[in-house]
Amino acid sequence: MHYDPRSEHHGLPHNPFYALVVPRPIGWITTVTREGIVNLAPYSFFNAVSTTPPFVMFSSGPRKDSQRNAEETGEFVFNLATYDLRAEMNATSARMPADVSEPEMIGLEMAPSVLVAPPRVKRSPVTLECRYRQTVNLTTAEGAGLENAIVIGEVVQVHIDDAVITDGRVDLGKIRPIARLGYMDFTVVDNIFEMKRPD
Repeated sequence: MHYDPRSEHHGLPHNPFYALVVPRPIGWITTVTREGIVNLAPYSFFNAVSTTPPFVMFSSGPRKDSQRNAEETGEFVFNLATYDLRAEMNATSARMPADVSEPEMIGLEMAPSVLVAPPRVKRSPVTLECRYRQTVNLTTAEGAGLENAIVIGEVVQVHIDDAVITDGRVDLGKIRPIARLGYMDFTVVDNIFEMKRPD
């Protein structure tokens, strides 16, 4: 099959695009409102975009609490979602009013960050404290504005649980990160192999 996603329907019961770019890392993003209410939400359009210095991004569409809070306060935290935290991650995807704290609502323990106000998920083995840098509003090829935007942050503090470091390397087999597939499907990283680049 082939189709133009801008103007043609795919003819399937569910949009296949979500199952085509996979697996997608989950950006489990903590922010705080101006009033100090903690917000925690997962974004499956998330990734690292630079290493020196490190930057990460998450994409929101339409504009949600995480984007608004990051823009207004200038900070957010990425928490790595793991298989052991899958239920909590999923619970924080529920639509809640902006004045409701997802971690508080589901009883998820948070820990203070070092350089930013949003706290981190205490049980997450990897967290990245970020300073908001910019929002890129997406447009079509014809220049029409969209509700979707990319929120970019610079990583200013890295937390790694010492228990997941083996022989000087982050041991993803111990962490078992989860990632988003298409539809309501997820996967877990538990089958790892190494390939060296050719010289």
